[in-house]
Amino acid sequence: MTDAPIGDEFNAPRALPVGGFCDDAFAAVREAFIANFMALGEPGAAVTISIGGRVVVDLWGGWSDRARVAPWKQDTLVNFFSVGKAFTTLCALRLVGAGLADLDRPLARDWPEFAAGGKGEITLRHVLSHRAGLPAIARALPDGSMLDWQAMTKSLEEQTPWWQPGSAHGYHVNTFGYLVGELVRRLTGATLGDMLREEIAKPLGADVHIGLPLSEHGRVAEFHWPEGGRPAMPGNLAGDALMRWNTYWNPPGISGAGWVNTAAWRSAEIPSTNGHGTARGVARIYAALVRGGATDGVEIVGGDLLREAVRTHSFGIDRVLERTTRFGLGFQLPHEERKLGPNGGAFGHFGAGGSLGFCDPETGLAFAYVTNDMGPRWQNPRNRALVDAAYASLA
Repeated sequence: MTDAPIGDEFNAPRALPVGGFCDDAFAAVREAFIANFMALGEPGAAVTISIGGRVVVDLWGGWSDRARVAPWKQDTLVNFFSVGKAFTTLCALRLVGAGLADLDRPLARDWPEFAAGGKGEITLRHVLSHRAGLPAIARALPDGSMLDWQAMTKSLEEQTPWWQPGSAHGYHVNTFGYLVGELVRRLTGATLGDMLREEIAKPLGADVHIGLPLSEHGRVAEFHWPEGGRPAMPGNLAGDALMRWNTYWNPPGISGAGWVNTAAWRSAEIPSTNGHGTARGVARIYAALVRGGATDGVEIVGGDLLREAVRTHSFGIDRVLERTTRFGLGFQLPHEERKLGPNGGAFGHFGAGGSLGFCDPETGLAFAYVTNDMGPRWQNPRNRALVDAAYASLA
């Protein structure tokens, strides 16, 4: 193993910068990583894998800028989108473990304004399992509103549920983080980003962030957002069609379009969407989760609470995605359409573009992949190739 650049050693073209190390037993991951650049158009990425807490793969490669001049480095950060929902969830679970929150207590007990519009009985469990009926805001918001915490939480206070809370589930793509984050603020006085940093990231030494300090912006890879930015809103949308549109496009930049590479986006706290980190940082958190919630003397969540969080809470046709999804509390769980390796007990979270963090208690595997390209969202061949190679290496 080596920490030196390894492009030549891995038979990568000299024009492709690659660095890191890989245990010889996981050579298939190394080759899949190189193939993602050569055959699947990967611009920049990193992958880290640990087994039982021991790092066996830690690779980075490609370019961190759109011009493909600046090489991806060991400490390059990138927006990993919904991978951050798992870390948002951990903040909520820590509050439950400390007795400050309860999964089945209505949010309105701690956030009185939230009770408006028939939301008085929505619980934290409803929110974490995507059953709250609040995936979108109906009232049109101006672009940039997603950067204004007060504007977003006030809009959610005013919103009536799109379905009877608890009766169905639908992926709360962008509202999830505001709902959890406001509960964190009400109960602790701290922002969710502060809680993540002080109670999870720093104790573990995990390079992950929600609300990135300006001092760290120089490490961030430019994200390759598709050309064309935001689509024009179709006319005469109503009901579930309006809900689905607004989930992704109200306010217009809530998913990142037009904003993802700006300092304002990186600095804001948008817990569902704008988490930044390294693959090594993501894998470090999952290395604790795969061991029951603690590693190296640091506990980030109690074992009983983690087991409850990875129990199936929602499974079936998703009201937002219109396809089968399966969720625990905040974590995505595998099913036939979207696996996390071959074992049913794995859990984690995908992010837009293909970034992925998960762990598999059966094998002790913790896995993280981050990319700066908006690749296929549902079935991404790059992350699938790396996951498949990891399990082939375990066989």
